[in-house]
Amino acid sequence: MARPRKEIDKNHFETLCAMQCTEEEICDFFGVTDKTLAAWCKRTYDKRFSEVFRIKRNGGKISLRRKQWQLADKSPAMAIFLGKQYLGQVDNPISYTSETPDDGFMKALEGKAAEDWSEDDEETESSDISV
Repeated sequence: MARPRKEIDKNHFETLCAMQCTEEEICDFFGVTDKTLAAWCKRTYDKRFSEVFRIKRNGGKISLRRKQWQLADKSPAMAIFLGKQYLGQVDNPISYTSETPDDGFMKALEGKAAEDWSEDDEETESSDISV
């Protein structure tokens, strides 16, 4: 006569997957071997453990993300973290130094650009004519 099957509660199993528990931790929780857990997954879900785990852990990811967004309302650090993760924000601000090439913008603000631009136009026209 075969030994009776170990009982694995489906809700507890799915909760452990959502908490990102390892296969070893899940087996320890239920007091079963990895082979027993694999056979149970095949009977219950008609899938291998790794497939079931991948699907069921997404519920935990969703829950964690929800908590992070809620925390971002109260914690500037969490808001910064989420900005870096999802919006591509970085800690390195762009520094403007005197080494930045002059594109004529400051002269335009001072009203000096008109002279420079008219000189550029004359050079362009003369180069167009010689071609």
